[in-house]
Amino acid sequence: MDNADNARLIVDNLALNPLDPKDLITTVGLLGIWGILFAETGLLVGFFFPGDSLLFLAGVAASTVAEQIFGEGVSLSLPGLLIGAPIAAIVGAQLGHWLGARYGRRMFERPESKLFKKEYVDKAEFYFNKYGPAKAVVLARFIPIVRTFLNPVAGMLGMPAKTFFLWNVVGAILWTDGIILAGYLLAAQIIKVIDPEDIDHYLLPVVVLIVLISVLPVFFEFFRERRAKAKEAEAHARTAEAEARIVEAEANIVEAVEHVVEAATQQFPAVADQQQRPGPGGGQVYGGGTYGTPNDRR
Repeated sequence: MDNADNARLIVDNLALNPLDPKDLITTVGLLGIWGILFAETGLLVGFFFPGDSLLFLAGVAASTVAEQIFGEGVSLSLPGLLIGAPIAAIVGAQLGHWLGARYGRRMFERPESKLFKKEYVDKAEFYFNKYGPAKAVVLARFIPIVRTFLNPVAGMLGMPAKTFFLWNVVGAILWTDGIILAGYLLAAQIIKVIDPEDIDHYLLPVVVLIVLISVLPVFFEFFRERRAKAKEAEAHARTAEAEARIVEAEANIVEAVEHVVEAATQQFPAVADQQQRPGPGGGQVYGGGTYGTPNDRR
């Protein structure tokens, strides 16, 4: 091998594509994965890292077929992933919350660029207000970009640190360990249907599938909320209909009473006249007797 080949080999080994999860796993290892998860959830510049696909392929790299897919010598510790990944995500998100609480909207007052857009903040704030603090913190873990910006937004909007920490832990464990275990358990099945030599050709579809699966909780919540609103609207409609029927029934009763009184007046005009005729002392005559004023009765 000549010097040119050696130089090309060194460059290939040193080159790192931060958007390629397979490249990240083979290059940075377990510690690098922890660092990426921390940056994606805690630093506003880390949202472009492929968190979902990285976690899935990290689970694959911890399986018994890791070397067949990633190459000789590439293997990750499953306990290290299951323990370290959620911790890194929790610490990163907690840092983001602290920054939001400390600096407020000032930290978002910057010119737009490829790494920062105002719409990212607006989207995170929309989810926070739409689903409420607890649910938003958990669901945001499964939505790229939102999981980066929602943490400082939660701090900016005054979500207490202890409350945020509780749901931060829940969301981090569900997100990281759930996707890692999915990759770990499906690795053997992947190798059965895909030739290891062609694995690179299937990485993009796998990544797309992972992203789609990761946002399923959001779709489920969206449809659940729509059904709840539809049921609420139906209940309001039934209530309004019942109230309208009650009003109609009351009107019918009043009308019936008026008809009865009118019929009785027409049938017994003398009685009606006596009931309305004043007595000698200004009182009313009832049943042929006179009830006057108190002075009259004395």
